[in-house]
Amino acid sequence: MSITTKKGDNGSTSLLSGRRVKKDDLRIEANGILDELISALGLSKSLLKDKRRKDIIAKIQKELGVVCSEIAADTPSHRKRSRVIEEKDIKGLESFIEKLERQCKVKRRSFSLPGKNTVSATLDIARSIARTAERRVVALENKKLLKNHRVLVYLNRLSDLLYLLAVITGKRRT
Repeated sequence: MSITTKKGDNGSTSLLSGRRVKKDDLRIEANGILDELISALGLSKSLLKDKRRKDIIAKIQKELGVVCSEIAADTPSHRKRSRVIEEKDIKGLESFIEKLERQCKVKRRSFSLPGKNTVSATLDIARSIARTAERRVVALENKKLLKNHRVLVYLNRLSDLLYLLAVITGKRRT
């Protein structure tokens, strides 16, 4: 079976139901940005030396896959079959954030200049992509295309976590 199907040559792609939509559909745009985020996190993970942080990023990548499925699930039957982002996923991010906040004192109203080292720079890129994804998900919610508000909360917490990871990683030599 070839990866080349030629079905997208007209600028369309499929949602989970099989329904074809244009590739500039808001759901496809959001999932494209989430794909960029998953890939950026993969780069960060490959550069990290700390196994716990690698594991955290791997878990987040899997959860972002869940987010992508939620966004692409355009029918109630597809939404029922898919795992969804739950409160426990958000609490997991909040737990990581609390642990990182205990490790470093970050001024709430300060900006940090990205690029302290390669790993922290990749985490800053991932954070900025997470913020872009969050804005696209807000647009989905505004158009009543997002069925699970927790996705928006999850992405908001994720960008906070990535910010802290970048700051902490930037304070260390990698």
